[in-house]
Amino acid sequence: MGRVALVTGGTRGIGAAISKALKAEGYTVAANYAGNDEAAAKFKDETGIAVYKWNVADYEASKGGIAQVEADLGPVEVVVANAGITRDAPFHKMSPEQWQQVIDTNLTGVFNTIHPVWPGMRDRGFGRVVVISSVNGQKGQFAQVNYAATKAGDIGIVRSLAQEGAAKGITANAVCPGYIATEMVMAVPENVREKIIATIPVGRLGEPEEIARCVVFLASDDAGFVNGSTISANGAQFFG
Repeated sequence: MGRVALVTGGTRGIGAAISKALKAEGYTVAANYAGNDEAAAKFKDETGIAVYKWNVADYEASKGGIAQVEADLGPVEVVVANAGITRDAPFHKMSPEQWQQVIDTNLTGVFNTIHPVWPGMRDRGFGRVVVISSVNGQKGQFAQVNYAATKAGDIGIVRSLAQEGAAKGITANAVCPGYIATEMVMAVPENVREKIIATIPVGRLGEPEEIARCVVFLASDDAGFVNGSTISANGAQFFG
């Protein structure tokens, strides 16, 4: 049995690609999900990857869910904080609820995911933390003040954790995807997608598997000297 890797939001989209890529590299993967039982069951049946349901915005639920993962599979040595939501609106129309929901999942949810596994990583002298941020956390985006704020904050988390964990054999890094051909993006009207693609110098959307390969590298022993870094995987749309 390989190292145990936890991927939040790990049964759909980019998270599903990460879960499958890590399994292919020999990791024992636990894929967290929040609410879509049907999609999670289908993912488990197709991949054989264990799935666990909890809301990353809830600290006690995260702590309990991670404890169950470790009881079933062993200590979590690789954690990929991928779960995230959007509640888009121009700032003058954004409600406090839209702001708080995104903060709770995308920012506090990263704390809730990493904090329970951090002591064990320190004790064992090894850990890999990867946070999935976003190009929009680097450059900002219209109608995404809440989302951009959380994704920029996620980069701050890994830069700080890298300094705290380095002497204990723990690395913490971020991956900032650009626009990726997930189910959510492909549901956008074609004329809108065309406008998005026109802003990407390589002339196409990214593939979830391209983000997954970044994560596989950062989780590996080969990436031991890569710490506090941000990998921008956006087709040259933004350099940050």
